Amino acid sequence: MDKLQRMSSWMSQLRPECTSVPLWDLAIPGSHDSMTYCLDTNGPLEPNAPKWLKKLEIIFRHFIKRWATTQDLTISEQLSAGVRYFDMRIACKPKDGQRPLYFAHALYTTVTVEDTFKEVAEWLAKHPKEVIILSCKTFDGMNDDDHEKFIAQLKRIFSAKLCPKTDNPTLQDCWKSKYQVIFSYADKKYASNDLDLWTEIDYWWSTKDRTTAEKVLDYLDTRLKNKGRDVDKFFVAGLNLTENEKYVLEHPYSSMRKMTYGAYPQLLDWVSQQHCGSAKTCINIIAADFVDPEFVQLVIDLNIKK
Repeated sequence: MDKLQRMSSWMSQLRPECTSVPLWDLAIPGSHDSMTYCLDTNGPLEPNAPKWLKKLEIIFRHFIKRWATTQDLTISEQLSAGVRYFDMRIACKPKDGQRPLYFAHALYTTVTVEDTFKEVAEWLAKHPKEVIILSCKTFDGMNDDDHEKFIAQLKRIFSAKLCPKTDNPTLQDCWKSKYQVIFSYADKKYASNDLDLWTEIDYWWSTKDRTTAEKVLDYLDTRLKNKGRDVDKFFVAGLNLTENEKYVLEHPYSSMRKMTYGAYPQLLDWVSQQHCGSAKTCINIIAADFVDPEFVQLVIDLNIKK
């Protein structure tokens, strides 16, 4: 089995003792703002984009894209690379009469949510023992009708692959029932009354500016030490750096990609020192920008240390 095959089916290769524990006791690699590899510079700017980004719209949309893009790999490439958690921001473009749904991060994506989910379902059909977590965190510009159509759409696409809310979903449980998708829905109005929709997954990411690896890791270490995780729930440790207006103006020729890659050695070193399991200081999902094979492999390997 070559490396690509191993990465694309790593869950099926875990030791039996790992497949019988709740999924939140495993180390799972994830991507932050997963769909930003295909942002559209020709479309409208997202209404909820930061004010400082809106100021730049009239100057150069490609400049905005440099800071809004956080991933290089397509959704299928991320899946094949071993990513199993996806951070998705759903949005409806203003004044779009047909109201198709896209993904958004300052800019909208060139692909629709429907086409993306169909692509994911096709990939899962070829990898029946892999389980993924789709986390929908924001729903910009969506009304009740949009939510209802969206939920009906995802149920139609994933159908019996959707894992209902359970006390302790394990890989063995999912394999037995042929579940492959855990769908987290941040809107409590819909998630609380639907067995197929999990409530919002806690994402550890400081609202304060984190422009260096040191600041990001200090925040995560402090929170793990002082508060710890909820031991019977999913949670995400976000390794994503955040820019601000001051940083961008001081680094006019930089980008989110350069900013992240400069911090990657320290971020990856932190990953290699973590442990997964049921203790309050153990990690679960680790999400990063510009996910690559090295990051994914480090997270997967934490299951061997378990």
